[in-house]
Amino acid sequence: MNVRTLYHTARSVQGLVGSEYESDVSRPLRRRLWLWRRGFLSRSDAVYDLNSENYRDYVSDYERFVRTKQINGTWSVALSNKLFFHRLMQPFDAERMTVYGLLRDGTYHPVDGRRGREMADGGPTAPEPIGVGGPASEPARPSPRTETRNAAQRVVDRLEAEGRLVLKWVHGGGGNNVLLCSRADDGYRVDGDHYTEAEFRSLVAGLEDYLVCEFVDQGSFPAALYPTTPNTIRLITMYDDVLDEPFVAAAIQRIGTTESAPLDNFTQGGLSASIDRETGELGQGAQPLDGDGDRDGDDGVEWHSEHPDTGMAIEGKQIPGWQRIRSRVLEMADACSYVPYVGWDVIVTDDDGGFTVIEANSYPGLKSIQVHGPLLTDDRVRRFYEQHGVR
Repeated sequence: MNVRTLYHTARSVQGLVGSEYESDVSRPLRRRLWLWRRGFLSRSDAVYDLNSENYRDYVSDYERFVRTKQINGTWSVALSNKLFFHRLMQPFDAERMTVYGLLRDGTYHPVDGRRGREMADGGPTAPEPIGVGGPASEPARPSPRTETRNAAQRVVDRLEAEGRLVLKWVHGGGGNNVLLCSRADDGYRVDGDHYTEAEFRSLVAGLEDYLVCEFVDQGSFPAALYPTTPNTIRLITMYDDVLDEPFVAAAIQRIGTTESAPLDNFTQGGLSASIDRETGELGQGAQPLDGDGDRDGDDGVEWHSEHPDTGMAIEGKQIPGWQRIRSRVLEMADACSYVPYVGWDVIVTDDDGGFTVIEANSYPGLKSIQVHGPLLTDDRVRRFYEQHGVR
């Protein structure tokens, strides 16, 4: 183990210990010791049905926090940096969300489209460079910038034009540091909270390394599941070196609730419904009762055939265009086979298999996956983890 790997392993273990320390789940000391010796946190004990006969079939918290981080090696940056990933997915432009710009040091840096093209959306168009078409002895000079680079002004202008935007930190995952912004009659809304224009400008001015992204409108199917939040599909792909092809190791439909809003995160009280990898049919929705999903101090999982807030049916519903979605995600995974382990977050946009990739993760969380059963009962999945030193 080299110094760099040792350093990252120590940091991961530190994060694991910190997560256990901050856990809202209480377990007797004897049970905690049993869990820790096997690499599990107390919170996982509240979600999984762990016992001495089956714990080896689950990817443990230690394996997920420490070892799966190392699967993609140096190429993990292709997923952990959202702007890098956006560029990586350029061949799949129809499934990419638009990234308008990057906020840094109070300055707006355009990303998608040339400056002149962005100005065509409503701002002044830059003039042609001086000297174009003139004598060869007269070199072209760059045109002067006519639009502001002020971050707050550009975001306000874009929000006025679009009505809704997503601001997300270029690093990190798990729905953290994501701001859902919308225009309102009395100012602006950020994650449902009201901001005056002055407050909103101050918020944007203080954001460092945030992407300004389009708000992707979900299709009728996910909207019907719960209209208040975007409801994303999480697919985990693995690259099988033996068969020289990627495969879908697991898939779930995440569904928001009043507890998880404005997002659909399972760890914040959202639902996780298993997806049949062949047919696209949904199983029951699992909802954690620990942590932010606490119910009168209980922990564990509640299972819902219907949405607990709306009564909309979940179990048995079929994701429209599932075969195309799965096939297209596998094309993406094949195109970047040097990144063998990916957690894809996609949102269905129509009933014909159209979707948009929201982001991807290099070491995706597994509680929302393994709440439906341990991953390692699938021989192909177990072999992948063993080949990459996770087991």
